[in-house]
Amino acid sequence: MASKFGLAGGIPERRVRPIWDAIDSRQFKNALKITTTLLSKHHNSPYALALKALILERMGKPDEALSVCLNAKELLYKNESLLMDDLTLSTLQIVFQRLDHLELATSCYEHACGKFPNNLELMMGLFNCYVREYSFVKQQQTAIKMYKLVGEERFLLWAVCSIQLQVLCGNGGEKLLLLAEGLLKKHVASHGLHEPEALIVYFSILEQQTKYGDALDILGGKLGSLLIVEVDKLRIQGKLLARAGDYAAAANVYQKILELCGDDWEAFLHYLGCLFEDDSSWSCETINASINSPKFVECKLAHLTDEVFNSCVENASAFVQKLQAETSNDSLRNPYLAHLEIERRKCLFRKNNDDGVIEVLLQYYSRFGHLACFTSDIEAFLQVLSQEKKIEFLDKLMKNSSSLSAVPTKALGQSITLLKTQELIGNMFRLSVAELEGSAVQMAELYCKNIPLSKDLDPQESMHGEELLSIACNVLVQLFWRTRDLGYFIEAIMVLEFGLAIKRYAWQHKILLLHLYSYFGALSLAYERYKSLDVKNILMETVSHHILPQMLASPLWADLSNLLKDYLKFMDDHFRESADLTFLAYRHRNYSKVIEFVQFKERLQHSNQYLVVRVEAPILQLKQNADNIEEEESILESLKCGIDFVELSNEIGSKSLIFNEDFQSRPWWTPTTEINYLLGPFEGISYYPKENLTKERETSVRGLVERKSLLPRMIYLSIQSASVLFKDSSDTNGSLADHKTSLELKSLLERYAKLLGFSLNDAIDVVMGVSRGLKTYEVFGSDVIDWLNFAVFFNAWSLNSNEFGQHEGKRTPVSWQLVNSLLENYVLSKLRSMGPLIQSPQGDLPKLVQAVTEPLAWHGVVIQSCVRSCVPSGKKKKKSGSTGQSISLLSHAVRDAIQSLCSILEEIVRWSQDQIKSPEDNKIDILVSSLKTNGQNGGPGHVFHILETLASSPNETELGNWISQALRAWSPVDVGRKIITGQSRVLSEFCRICESKIKALKSLKQQIAQV
Repeated sequence: MASKFGLAGGIPERRVRPIWDAIDSRQFKNALKITTTLLSKHHNSPYALALKALILERMGKPDEALSVCLNAKELLYKNESLLMDDLTLSTLQIVFQRLDHLELATSCYEHACGKFPNNLELMMGLFNCYVREYSFVKQQQTAIKMYKLVGEERFLLWAVCSIQLQVLCGNGGEKLLLLAEGLLKKHVASHGLHEPEALIVYFSILEQQTKYGDALDILGGKLGSLLIVEVDKLRIQGKLLARAGDYAAAANVYQKILELCGDDWEAFLHYLGCLFEDDSSWSCETINASINSPKFVECKLAHLTDEVFNSCVENASAFVQKLQAETSNDSLRNPYLAHLEIERRKCLFRKNNDDGVIEVLLQYYSRFGHLACFTSDIEAFLQVLSQEKKIEFLDKLMKNSSSLSAVPTKALGQSITLLKTQELIGNMFRLSVAELEGSAVQMAELYCKNIPLSKDLDPQESMHGEELLSIACNVLVQLFWRTRDLGYFIEAIMVLEFGLAIKRYAWQHKILLLHLYSYFGALSLAYERYKSLDVKNILMETVSHHILPQMLASPLWADLSNLLKDYLKFMDDHFRESADLTFLAYRHRNYSKVIEFVQFKERLQHSNQYLVVRVEAPILQLKQNADNIEEEESILESLKCGIDFVELSNEIGSKSLIFNEDFQSRPWWTPTTEINYLLGPFEGISYYPKENLTKERETSVRGLVERKSLLPRMIYLSIQSASVLFKDSSDTNGSLADHKTSLELKSLLERYAKLLGFSLNDAIDVVMGVSRGLKTYEVFGSDVIDWLNFAVFFNAWSLNSNEFGQHEGKRTPVSWQLVNSLLENYVLSKLRSMGPLIQSPQGDLPKLVQAVTEPLAWHGVVIQSCVRSCVPSGKKKKKSGSTGQSISLLSHAVRDAIQSLCSILEEIVRWSQDQIKSPEDNKIDILVSSLKTNGQNGGPGHVFHILETLASSPNETELGNWISQALRAWSPVDVGRKIITGQSRVLSEFCRICESKIKALKSLKQQIAQV
């Protein structure tokens, strides 16, 4: 039997090799030709068929590939004499996996293992299939069989890891850990352990059961010698001792670690935790922690007496002083941060150690103030100070700044640190307008003065002082927020574009510009800046929050579609590759990575952003096809009529959501995707510390996804409700189906209303009150688009309901008038309140776009369904009696609705075209004139003037060749032209959407005229 499994289905290697060579070189046609020849001689060879299927899949012929694969599978099952080698099965597995039919590959391996139960190679292939399916129980069972077959340590560890995954990521109870421990104990007793990773797994199993003493005994015994790196061994020992409650011994161990690795901050926190008998530094370890986790941990000190606390502090301080004295590397920050942490804990314990914290902060500045990381280092320690003490620290820091370093780069770094510290504390918000203007001018002058320091750097290296432009931008945006003078806003854009002209790789400038352009209505330009960040891989998850929310409310559908597709492709690829990496970790016996890969996959699957994109992607398709009901129905059919999304809406309440976005990189004025301070009046807020709104965001995301998930099904039911209006009443089956449609739509309306915080009847009263002018749109709050959607679907339900929309047995147009009025009043009021985009930032434009592309579009779909139902086609009999009167009433209501929507859309088109056709030179004059100082001391333009002066006559000797060339290439007029083009593209796309809807409505108007 062994000889059989050494061959690829009995085909000689020399005949197969040319096929693989052709596949590897992507010569698929040649590979297919050779395979066809091979099949003519070996027509019953599953391996040859598997090769053909692989080639067909690579050629983009999935259906043919699947058919060939199924033929190969059938041959394997039917013919007992055929060989079942791993090469054939693994080739089939590759194809099945790429075709999203992994279960078929698993069934092939299960069949093969059933026929040859003692073949290790086949069992490993089956284990691989279960790894890809994340079937932890079956992984365990298969690994145990392999272990019993050959007794190898690795298969035991595969089984133990599978058990751990059942506990950590599955539904397995902790009793399973006893089984894993028992398996390991038995193996150790008979064979011992031979790999460090095996020992790490053993420790983790014991830790999960809080058997720290047993783990310490093993570490101190013969097996402990498997850990060769002393520091690694000490870290495990220290953690086990601390978790076991032996804090004194653990503190000694962490001292040894710090003596060996003086810059290990985590070890120092653990050391302090042991001294103060506080387990906070271990209890905060969790896979679901935010990626923006704090640089310090909360600590428990209340259980200590003054005497014990003072003794601990004295011991810690003495040890830190020893570390500082023995440190020969001046760049090590940990021993000095350790001093700060001790003072922080003294402050938390006594509540009167503010002066001690300030003193050590000043010392830390004198040593490391020139480093870019200074403010992020001290952020955690500033939080224990009151606002008055923070200002006191800042004052002392400013006084010390008179003695800057003699080294120019260090002096520049210290100056930037002073400005960043002011930002961190929130002092910038306490300055007057004049002081802010002066501060921004000083930053620009400091930047220009220090540009020569970067002349010898590579263009891809970070420039000295480039952060000054970001800080100046923050100040200018605040000045705009305070004064509403657009000149400051334009100046902020010019400052950042100036920085990018010199250093086009400055990602901080790109992110700030992205948000400024988004706010200014030049979303296409913002998207360009996002694309220039070259966001790939996991950054798709952590960085796309900068652009995704704005794009979802924009008319740039092609760009949005690409953004959503790229994101979903990354996630799908990662989930597929994660299984490959997991099995690779098994094979390479890196068992800790097995757990890590699976947990990371779980984290991404619970991403709030992933959930939102999964819902928004099909809704975008529905928006794009809303003008053609046949195409809309085709999309709905591909979405199973929205049933899966209703199920998702039902499940969202029990799903745990994880927020992976890196919000630390967001500008101060929009700390989260839901907040933009510039949209409201100046509040004088301090944005230190960064707001932690995880719970509020989770509630918001859940509500959003629940409502959005109902839309596809409600659109489908609305089409059905309008389509069945005038079916023959004698059709009993049809009547039952119509009744079910009405009941289900009512049920979904009740859920939708509940998500808006109302009962169905109360929600109906609210929309009717607003429609009749008895209430204002403010009653809708920030959910105005959802309320308009509700009104549209309420109208669709009313068409086929006996509860609303009927009077004296006849359907009346009340609900039609309600929707027409709501949409018309809302859109027209927004248009009247919006000035020219070039003179006022976007304001209500995103809401206007959403109103047109969602509720108005869905209303249009309902109208199309009604028209299709009303208009006679073929040889249909003319309706008579009450049905004919109902058609007449409905046709009048539909005509009015079509006319109303046409009027709304034509107003939007007129408004958009007026702005698009406005002369470009006039718009550029508006932008550039807002930056003219006209000899005044105050107002916008002073920072811009400093940069413009430098760019107009650069000194090549002083600045270097590449900087001088970049300065000459910078043009403020070109920047203004880009802004105008960006705004025009957004308006043009919006205009195109509206014109498409007008065209469709006019066609419907002609059809309804036949009734």
